[in-house]
Amino acid sequence: MGLSLSRWFCSRIADSTPSSPSAFLPLAVPTSSRLAVTLNSPPVSPGDSHSHWSTIHRSLHFQLSPCKQEVTRSPAELSSDGVRAEIGVKSGLHVWEVVWRPEHRGTHAVVGISRHDCPLQSSGYNVLVGADSQSWGWELKTNQLWHGGQTLKLYPGKGRKMSPAEAAADFKLQSSSSSNTKIAQTPLLIPEHVLLVLDADAGTLGFVVDGIFLGIAFKDLPRGVELFPAVSSVRGGACIRLRYMNGSTRDPPSLMALCGLSIHQCLGQKRLNQMDELPLPPFLQRCLDSSHSTSTQTQKRDTLVS
Repeated sequence: MGLSLSRWFCSRIADSTPSSPSAFLPLAVPTSSRLAVTLNSPPVSPGDSHSHWSTIHRSLHFQLSPCKQEVTRSPAELSSDGVRAEIGVKSGLHVWEVVWRPEHRGTHAVVGISRHDCPLQSSGYNVLVGADSQSWGWELKTNQLWHGGQTLKLYPGKGRKMSPAEAAADFKLQSSSSSNTKIAQTPLLIPEHVLLVLDADAGTLGFVVDGIFLGIAFKDLPRGVELFPAVSSVRGGACIRLRYMNGSTRDPPSLMALCGLSIHQCLGQKRLNQMDELPLPPFLQRCLDSSHSTSTQTQKRDTLVS
């Protein structure tokens, strides 16, 4: 059976046409098997309480939807406003999706995580998530990482290229005497959907864009304390949706999950509907069909909601 399955994969891969590559593909970082299986697993129910924004821990300028999965910032001058999730995590690997349209971001649109004590409102227009030692944020417009009120570096950083003009400007910056100069690079346009990947066991936070893991943004996060997804904004009318996708314990993935992941990767998203042609025993076929149908139904439901 293994030989026939291998032949089937090779024939389908040879006949397939590659999809248009994402601009983030050169920045891809290999994922662990634990993260890969979690990302490949069907999302949990959209009504899961981990998908709710907090009714209490939010700026008064953020209005909460009845389903508690969406917040909208009311127009307010000279104010930076934040909100965090209702439920945090202390252990395990967890993935949330934040949906935030680029045209609704304005300046200082930040996505990240926070502890209980992160401030959720301040005067003026500035970064809020990442402005203190209790939060870690990724500013989407500038691609800067923030923590403790300081910019740490550009994210993603791997493979970022500069134009000749930017390279010349960068040379001048690095030749100057200022110790606070930053490398000049053109920020990447971050699309509407961003996945937060929090590994509370390892103490790391990363992000996935266009289905591509961009690597670890923050490490050495505090362990054993509750951490919450959080956002901050200064734009009136900004509408931000939260969705808990899935999670896993520190235990390694099961062999069944790894096999399913391998098959899905070989097929590719466009050919998942051909799984019934696989030369597999009926039990395995049913497992794959169940996983695929659940993912497809969830994707259709999310499309209708958005």
